Amino acid sequence: MAPKSEQSQSLSTQADPSSSSMDPLFHILKILPYSILRPPRLRLKLPSFALPSAMTVFALVLLTYFMVVSGIVYDVIVEPPGIGSTQDPTTGSVRPVVFLSGRVNGQYIIEGLSSGFMFVLGGMGIVLLDLALDKNRAKSVKVSYASAGISSLIIAYVMSMLFIRIKIPGYMR
Repeated sequence: MAPKSEQSQSLSTQADPSSSSMDPLFHILKILPYSILRPPRLRLKLPSFALPSAMTVFALVLLTYFMVVSGIVYDVIVEPPGIGSTQDPTTGSVRPVVFLSGRVNGQYIIEGLSSGFMFVLGGMGIVLLDLALDKNRAKSVKVSYASAGISSLIIAYVMSMLFIRIKIPGYMR
């Protein structure tokens, strides 16, 4: 059995295959440029990123929510028209139509945006109701937040139900 020093030497040559069987020319090309050239001393600072404020994050989340519930992905993939048109049977004139009535799985762009706005209005009503519960605010501000929140929720609910009745005639009657 070989002594320990020979074993460790044979292990180190096996672990580094470039040292034992390297071409001498390659070794010179690998070492020579770095013996003459020196890397520059760069005084670069790592960029420091500050966390965005809570309102910035809230605005981004709200915008993303609006885009998702408005059907932006559907609008990009299918490319529906902004609004539709229908011909009046009595007069024969063409009038614009905002809601694609009778089709649950299709929408015009304005229909999606208006429905998404109503969902965001309802969500903002809930946020306003939450702000009305803050104990550090004046009573008049609390009342203002609560009344704005309740009215936002009521408007959003009534308009959403109206949109559903236009979209699906005879639904929930």
